[in-house]
Amino acid sequence: MSQTTPYVLVLYYSNHGTTKTLAYAIAQGIEDAGLVARIRTVPPVAPETTASLPSIPDEGDLYCTMDDLKDCTALALGSPTHFGNMAAPLKYFWDNTVTIWLAGNLQNKPAAVFTATGSMHGGQETTLLTMMLPLIHHGMMIVGLPYAEPALNRTQRGGTPYGASHVSGAAHDKLVSEDERELAIAQGYRLTIAATALAQAKWKR
Repeated sequence: MSQTTPYVLVLYYSNHGTTKTLAYAIAQGIEDAGLVARIRTVPPVAPETTASLPSIPDEGDLYCTMDDLKDCTALALGSPTHFGNMAAPLKYFWDNTVTIWLAGNLQNKPAAVFTATGSMHGGQETTLLTMMLPLIHHGMMIVGLPYAEPALNRTQRGGTPYGASHVSGAAHDKLVSEDERELAIAQGYRLTIAATALAQAKWKR
């Protein structure tokens, strides 16, 4: 564990801003539950630009470093759905976390996932489930959304028991609905409660 103030890392990639909107709602839930939310993103991946991108973006959220990931108390991971899977920039980031995996830095820490799609049946659940796989390999504990959350039964768009989600429409012009936002806040809150409890646990092998 880090000696700095405990924080929950909200790590996301966003094409059109809708995944980012969910990230900030999750961050609200984290801070409502009493921990600091550290919001980070990842740079786009393209052969002609990857090597020359600045380490600090000109605008928007900072890029995530390995120290941001290693020292977090918990993680909320978000990506738009690309053919039923996480976006390539986020996958590229996780493909480079082998050192953290070898050191076991993320073991026994809770994690949650969230996503956004342009269409109602755009692969939200497969994206959320496959986003969990590297987290499980890192030894993290997955936190979902229970049906005790009223908005999960009420929503007509995004929202799954696997994690918060948003349906933005083909033109990505639909704003996050109240139910979608409520679920994202609830997920951040629940993740933080789990993180607080697990940080106090004494692990024995």
